[in-house]
Amino acid sequence: MIMIFYRIGDKVDYCQSETEFAKLKKEDVIWIDLLDPTGEEKRATERFLGTEIQSRAQAEEIESSSRFYETDVAIFANTNYLTPADDAYELAPVSFIIVDNTLATLRDVPLRSITSLQHKLYAKPSLFKSGWNIFVTMLDQRIDLDADMVEILSKDTARFSKRMNQDEDITEDFLLDINQLQENTMTVRENVVDKQRLISNIVKSDRYPVELEAKFTILLQDIASLINFTNFNFERLEYLQDTVLGLINLEQNRIMKIFTVVSVLLMPATLVASFYGMNVHLPFADWNLSWLFIVALMLLFAVVLYYLFKKKKML
Repeated sequence: MIMIFYRIGDKVDYCQSETEFAKLKKEDVIWIDLLDPTGEEKRATERFLGTEIQSRAQAEEIESSSRFYETDVAIFANTNYLTPADDAYELAPVSFIIVDNTLATLRDVPLRSITSLQHKLYAKPSLFKSGWNIFVTMLDQRIDLDADMVEILSKDTARFSKRMNQDEDITEDFLLDINQLQENTMTVRENVVDKQRLISNIVKSDRYPVELEAKFTILLQDIASLINFTNFNFERLEYLQDTVLGLINLEQNRIMKIFTVVSVLLMPATLVASFYGMNVHLPFADWNLSWLFIVALMLLFAVVLYYLFKKKKML
C-alpha cells in the first residue's frame, strides 16, 4: 500500500496510487509512506525520488554504515519500532529516505504511531512544512512511546520487588519472570541507543534544516535520560535476581539442615536398635520389659544430642 501526501497551498491532501506521481510536482510531495508495497509501487517511488529504496535485508542490518548513510541525492536511515508481543517485544524495521524536502518511509507492518501522525498531518498541515518536520515528529512520537515502555518496565520491576518483600512464595516462575523483564529492558535500551545513533548521524549532516537543530538536541537529551533510566532499571533487576537466588539458596540450606539434624539425632538410636537386633546374648535381653529399656535408651541418646546441638546453637 502507498500513501502520498502533498501540499495544495496551505492544505495537505493525499492519494493512494502510484499513478498519481505523474500529476504531482516533486517539491509539493512531503511524504510517501510505503506499507508492504508492491513491486510497481516501489519502482514508481524510486523513479519519482530519483534514487533506489533499500531492501528489507538492508534495513535490518546492524552495521553503522547500513543504519545511516548519505549519497549525492538522498539520506538513508534505518531504525526499529518496538511492538508488544505477549510478554516480550518484537522489532519492526522502518526505513527513512529523505530527498530534498520529501520523506519516504518503508515498513512491513502497520504502526499506530505512524497512522496517528497521518491523521495529524491531514488535520494540522501548518505544523508540517516539509518532510523533515514529519521525520522529526515521527522520531519524537517514537521516543515518547519508548519512554512509556521504560516506565511500564520500571513499574513491573517495582511490583516484583514488592512481591518479594511481602514474603511471597519464590518459585521458578518468579525467577523466569524477572529474567523476561531483563530481556525486555535490554531490548528497549538497544532500541533507544539505535535512535540515538541515528539522530547523532543526522546532526552531523549539513542537509537538515537549521531551524530543526534545537529539536534534534532535545531529542538527544531525552534519549540520554532514557538510557540512564534503563541502565538503572537493569541494575535493579540484577539486584532483585541476586536477592531471589539468595533466598532460594537459604531455603534449600534450611531444608538440608533439617534433614542433617534429623539424621544425626536418629544415629545413636539406630546404633542401639542395631546392637540389640543382633542374634547373640546381650545384657538385659532376658528382662520382660527389656524393650522398654531399649526404647528409653534410644530416646535418651536423642535428647542428649538435641541438647548438645541446641547449646552450641546449631539448631
